[in-house]
Amino acid sequence: SVSVSDDRAEQRTCLICGDRATGLHYGIISCEGCKGFFKRSICNKRVYRCSRDKNCVMSRKQRNRCQYCRLLKCLQMGMNRKAIREDGMPGGRNKSIGPVQISEEEIERIMSGQEFEEEANHWSNHGDSDHSSPGNRASESNQPSPGSTLSSRSVELNGFMAFREQYMGMSVPPHYQYIPHLFSYSGHSPLLPPQARSLDPQSYSLIHQLLSAEDLEPLGTPMLIEDGYAVTQAELFALLCRLADELLFRQIAWIKKLPFFCELSIKDYTCLLSSTWQELILLSSLTVYSKQIFGELADVTAKYSPSDEELHRFSDEGMEVIERLIYLYHKFHQLKVSNEEYACMKAINFLNQDIRGLTSASQLEQLNKRYWYICQDFTEYKYTHQPNRFPDLMMCLPEIRYIAGKMVNVPLEQLPLLFKVVLHSCKTSVGKE
Repeated sequence: SVSVSDDRAEQRTCLICGDRATGLHYGIISCEGCKGFFKRSICNKRVYRCSRDKNCVMSRKQRNRCQYCRLLKCLQMGMNRKAIREDGMPGGRNKSIGPVQISEEEIERIMSGQEFEEEANHWSNHGDSDHSSPGNRASESNQPSPGSTLSSRSVELNGFMAFREQYMGMSVPPHYQYIPHLFSYSGHSPLLPPQARSLDPQSYSLIHQLLSAEDLEPLGTPMLIEDGYAVTQAELFALLCRLADELLFRQIAWIKKLPFFCELSIKDYTCLLSSTWQELILLSSLTVYSKQIFGELADVTAKYSPSDEELHRFSDEGMEVIERLIYLYHKFHQLKVSNEEYACMKAINFLNQDIRGLTSASQLEQLNKRYWYICQDFTEYKYTHQPNRFPDLMMCLPEIRYIAGKMVNVPLEQLPLLFKVVLHSCKTSVGKE
C-alpha cells in the first residue's frame, strides 16, 4: 500500500506549545501531550493556580511548568471541552466535535472551577435516574451556555426573519444567535511560510485516483420549473427526497471506485457509509454541486410559500441548522474549494475511525492520515500564498459533521421551509457581493 512520507507531519505544529502536531484534537491542531493534558484537566475537573502573571510562555520544553497557563491557552485557542466523552474513553463525541470560541467570562468560570460546581449542582437538582444517565447528560451538555451564545460574527438570518414578517405580519427577535466559531488561524503560523516547492509524486498519483472515483457530472434530477407555478410543500419534499436519492446513489458508486477499496472489509464500508452518508451529501452540495443546488433548486424553493402553521411550528433546532448552513456556505464560497481538495476532504471525512462497530479502526486511522498529508501537500503546493488554507478546509469537516447530526432531529415536514430559507439567504447575499 502506498504511503506518503512522514516528514510532511513535521510541518504541522501544535497551537498550544509548538510541538509536532498529530492531528485535530478536540477541534484544533495539537500534539498528543496537550491533547492528553486538556482531557485530564476537564475530566478530572482540575483547578490550577499560576504563581506568576498568568501569561507563562508555552513551548515544548516549558509547557509542564505552569498547568494554569497551559489550560488557559487550550481554551483560548478553541479546544472544545464538549468533544470529550463523558466516560473519558478515547474517540470523542462525533456530534459535538469542533473548535469553539468562548467568552472571557466563561473561560474564567472554567479556570476558577465555578463551571464544574454549577454542572454538579445542575445534575444534583435533577434527581431522577433518567436525567443522570450518560446518554441524556451528553445530549443536554451540547447546548450552548448563555455566555457562549452571543457572537461578534453573528450571521444575519435575513431570510427567515423576512419570511416570518412577510407571511405573519409580525417581527421576530433573532433569539438564536449561536453560530459556529471556526477558529481563525491569523496571528499564528502552524504551517511553514510560503515557499516554492514541487508536489510529492505520490500525492499527485493518489489525488488523481480519488478524482477518478468521483462523478462530477451535473445532477440528473430535473429541477427546472415554469414561471408562475406555485410549488406545494409535498412537491418540494418529494423533490428533496429525489435529490437525496441521487446523491446517495453517487456515494455508493464512489465507494467501489476508491483507490483503497480492497484494503477494507465490506462490513466496515457499510458501517462507514451508514454513519457518514448525510455528511458526504452535505459536503458535495456545498461544493461540487453548489451551482445547481444554490441556482436551480433555489429557483424551485422560491416558488413555494410556507403556511402560517409551518412558520409557527419551526423549531429552534431548525434555526440552528439554518444559521450554521448559511455560515458554512459563505465559508466555502470564500474558499472556492477545488475538485482535488473536495475529493480529499470527502475521503478524510469518510475514513472516520471513531465510528462504532468497525473491525479495523487502526487501519482506517492510517488511511485517514495518508489523505490528510496528501491534502496538505496539494493545498500548500497549489495555494502558496494562502498559508491558512489547509487548516481552514479541515475545520469545515467537524462543522459538517455537527450540522448533519443536528439535521436528523429536524422534523421532516420542516425541511422544505428550512431549504427555502437557506437557499434564499445564500443566493441573496452572494448576489449583493
